[in-house]
Amino acid sequence: MISSPTPLAGLPRTYVMRAADALASATVTYAIPLLVLVTTGSTAMTGVAFLLEWAPRLAAFAFAGSLVDRWSADRVFRMTNVVRTAVVVLAGAVLLALPGAGTMTTCVVLAFGAVSGLLAEVSFVAVETLGAEAGRRLGTAAHRVQAAQTGIDQGAMLVGPLLGGLLLMAGPAVLLTVVALLALTAAATTSADAVGREHRPVPSSLLTGWATLRRTPALGWLVGGLVASNLTLGVLQATAPITVIHRFHYSAVAVGSVWSAAAVASLLAVWATRRAIDRFGIWSVGAAAATVSTAACLATALAPGFSPYTVAVAVVMAADGALTVVLRTLRSLLIPAQAFGSTLAVTIILVLLPFPLAGALIAVVPTAEIPHLLLACAALQGVALSACFAGLRRHRTACEPPHTQVPAPRREPVQPADAR
Repeated sequence: MISSPTPLAGLPRTYVMRAADALASATVTYAIPLLVLVTTGSTAMTGVAFLLEWAPRLAAFAFAGSLVDRWSADRVFRMTNVVRTAVVVLAGAVLLALPGAGTMTTCVVLAFGAVSGLLAEVSFVAVETLGAEAGRRLGTAAHRVQAAQTGIDQGAMLVGPLLGGLLLMAGPAVLLTVVALLALTAAATTSADAVGREHRPVPSSLLTGWATLRRTPALGWLVGGLVASNLTLGVLQATAPITVIHRFHYSAVAVGSVWSAAAVASLLAVWATRRAIDRFGIWSVGAAAATVSTAACLATALAPGFSPYTVAVAVVMAADGALTVVLRTLRSLLIPAQAFGSTLAVTIILVLLPFPLAGALIAVVPTAEIPHLLLACAALQGVALSACFAGLRRHRTACEPPHTQVPAPRREPVQPADAR
């Protein structure tokens, strides 16, 4: 009988919360543009749906962190998913009363997508904060939490589009019902004790997060590395259809196969990274992942055919998955617990900015020059990640977790951190 809390207590519940929330978000993200296309037949309106879904997501970070700091991550997570459930039910009721297609139906779907996108990012900041708190309790094994959470996120990204497409074939009502059940599950699995525990609210805003970032040099190096890595990843994602269809003369279906292979490779890499860090340490694994990622990105630019390109992209995504575990673990340790939410929001905004920049680069670079663009991004990534890890090593003390040791796995009610 265990009478006192352990660092592992509550982790399964946190993982269930994150899985339900991530799957609900991923399903809606990919299903809404598809629903607009099905109901309107317009590719232009589909693009508008994607824009209206992502603009509120970016805007959400302006206040999501402040909500978490002021009201606690548990409470914000639960209330966000309760509101999401209500929004889904309301949207379903309205759509049932409207015809299957038409201007009003399209407007309701677009509005639902915008609100869902905003709520998804608020809940993400909250559950990411909960994960960081769990990581701090684990001390030197904080990477186990980040590996599990990264695997959950990537699994949701892999399953979400497929689930959204299948549910939409059964009808919008079925899609919305499942999303509502997922959101309700996320809200219900939040511990009532955790929601009601004492929380010391702090004055918080994006300015608070920016000030924290500026006075934490190691965090600045970390964000710089993430920005460079995401720019390369964004360019690779944006150029993949052009490369596969126009350079290698394969079909659009082949583009999907490239990313399916990459998703599987990434999930396997995340699973292996947790064990590699246990054995070799976070610095060695981080340096190896950065090296492999840069080399594989160079290989995508120089690939002579579709098969080598597919392998290179899979290696890039696998290395990126490992690098994500390393950098997110360090980020969770570097951001102070006070005003964690606002600082996390600032870092997320900064690391998302490279994606629209990648789109702008593809818009102005001629198709024939895309391999050179990939080479330039790979070189920039290599330099930036080298500087990132060098800077982090100079501030190594700030990156060291508290020496909380994880209890050895025993045949007791408490399960090890990597239990699924």
